[in-house]
Amino acid sequence: MEKVEVAAVDQLLGKTVENKQIILKGYIEGIPKESDMELKIGKKLNLDKVPKGSNGLLVKNLYLSCDPFMRGRMRDFTGSYLPPFVPGEVIEGFGVSKVLDSDNPDFKPGDIISGFTGWEEYSLIYNTEQLRKIQADDMPLSYHIGLLGMPGFTAYAGFYEVCIPKKGDYVFVSAASGAVGQLVGQLAKLHGCYVVGCAGTKQKVDILKSKLGFDGAFNYKEEADIDKALKRHFPEGIDIYFDNVGGSILDAALLNMRIHGRIAICGMVSQQSLSNPQGIHNLFQLITKRVKMQGFLQSDYLHLFPRFLKDVSSLYKQGKITYLEDMNEGLESGPSAFVGLFSGRNMGKQVIRVAHH
Repeated sequence: MEKVEVAAVDQLLGKTVENKQIILKGYIEGIPKESDMELKIGKKLNLDKVPKGSNGLLVKNLYLSCDPFMRGRMRDFTGSYLPPFVPGEVIEGFGVSKVLDSDNPDFKPGDIISGFTGWEEYSLIYNTEQLRKIQADDMPLSYHIGLLGMPGFTAYAGFYEVCIPKKGDYVFVSAASGAVGQLVGQLAKLHGCYVVGCAGTKQKVDILKSKLGFDGAFNYKEEADIDKALKRHFPEGIDIYFDNVGGSILDAALLNMRIHGRIAICGMVSQQSLSNPQGIHNLFQLITKRVKMQGFLQSDYLHLFPRFLKDVSSLYKQGKITYLEDMNEGLESGPSAFVGLFSGRNMGKQVIRVAHH
């Protein structure tokens, strides 16, 4: 891991700086647009000591994660597992940050942490329970919001705990080159499964087969009939479907499940309007094939996080898995990078580098 100089931290303290921020302008319907967000210069921030007794941290944000779940927080809807963003205030998401000052005994200046932070250059964080200190090793820091962060853990928990794989299973993964899907496919291959993924460009399909080791892959945009495409790749049917998209691909997968198949519902990125979602037609297959379909959140499995870090770090260092990352430079690139998730513009995990450290 890149070395962080504590002396550089000390030089920042006491300075007054402009703090660039990404603001949500108002609640949205449908797919996010760049114009839904705005780059603002926030109030000048005095990089002074964190208030005593606050248990808080002052951090410099280094990397920010673009994740599809953030779209749900842009709606005026309180019935989800996370509250909506507040219009006119800073968007928040997963990030990697450097601690500048701390009133928390668990963190000290110079520490590198991951967890929820603001889409801004500097943040004051008072909810420190969800933060994780990153231990120094030779893994890229940005991987702690990708391969070793929420997306990687989502893949790990969803595949092993929800899909309950067996050697020889036939596995289908949608959005297979994305932040979650690429790891699901590689874990399935290491488990002895036959794995096919779908993606939205020829380049992504080629990478699934050439770099990520999938047995097969197809471009769903070039298939007139997804059901026929799945029957071509899975003539004997599907044991496990790891669903990141919902919609017509989920419907087609239901027609191709084997008896006692498992479907992990991880995401619904195809649903362009979350307030008027598309229906599913083939649910009767759950009965005839005795299929288990389960939605899940990675936060349900946090007791497994230490094991996940150990297992996936080891596999990466041994060269048994690889990870695709799409890095955008500068906080101002955040809205464009985030919006690109919903048209498939990203190649792998979408990350914004806010600062070099």
